[in-house]
Amino acid sequence: MRRIPLALCLSLLMAGPAAAQEQTAYGPRLEGFDYPHPVRIHAFDSQGQKLEMAYLDVPPLATANGKTVVLLHGKNFCAATWEDTIKALAGAGYRVIAPDQIGFCKSSKPQAYQYSFAQLAANTHALLQTLGIDKAVIGGHSMGGMLATRYALMYPRETERLVLVNPIGLEDWKSLGVPWQSVDAWYASELKTSLDSIRKYQQDTYYAGTWKPQFERWARMQAGMYLGDGKQAVAWSQALTYDMVFNQPVVYELPQLKVPTTLFIGQKDNTAIGKALAPAEVRPRLGRYPELGKRAARAIPKATLVEFADLGHSPQVQDPDRFNAALLKALATP
Repeated sequence: MRRIPLALCLSLLMAGPAAAQEQTAYGPRLEGFDYPHPVRIHAFDSQGQKLEMAYLDVPPLATANGKTVVLLHGKNFCAATWEDTIKALAGAGYRVIAPDQIGFCKSSKPQAYQYSFAQLAANTHALLQTLGIDKAVIGGHSMGGMLATRYALMYPRETERLVLVNPIGLEDWKSLGVPWQSVDAWYASELKTSLDSIRKYQQDTYYAGTWKPQFERWARMQAGMYLGDGKQAVAWSQALTYDMVFNQPVVYELPQLKVPTTLFIGQKDNTAIGKALAPAEVRPRLGRYPELGKRAARAIPKATLVEFADLGHSPQVQDPDRFNAALLKALATP
């Protein structure tokens, strides 16, 4: 009998029956991957070109409370990844807006775009104005936490409350010893992305070493964009936005936030952009979320810290019931 490598056996066991399925290739705008709600398109001009921003607009499923929550996705995530949180919020009477940022998921991926969190915040603000939303709770996860912070700094009067879920940018990786690398280097790295590399990273970082069958969908969503004809466009957009994330930390401006803020921090998170590039003696000092969360809560004038001792970078996906209960409790607190 032919012997199957142990690593492959473990991978198949981890992924379950889905691993035996052929990988699905999605288009550069996630064509072929279904979102849990109808996808709408906000068309606008930016930086001399016509762009389309995909978004979900989910009405309350219970008696409307008159409030809107905007959910901003992370770098390796999409609006759809908020599926369980959207359901919980809509069930509690909130209207929920979840956009895909330019360069991500079902939105346009321009070849040339000067990415900045200020630009993405302005794009999001313009979308909300088009929808007639003057004030909202702004929530962000991972890179979306950096974007949500920038949004609250730029539009404090339109931000009712800030919700940050394991945000990145709570430390300045460059100043801590992570070397800069070019967009071309980021691009070359992105072209090597595979389902196996995505799954391993998500298990180690997003889910604190655990794996459940429901996680597989999100790994395949991300991997599918690298399998189709749009692989180069997706990888290039990811490279451009890595440059944005690395060079625009928000940690220095946290004391300037003027809105009530709740930090939700999975304590098993170890995310740090460029950690693999850092010298060996630097890596252990990066992405230490038990410290980063507390430090951020002290820096933000009106902050409350909620910690999940056993969860990783994506508490809203790893344990949605516990996360959503904590979120609804926080939003109900004056």
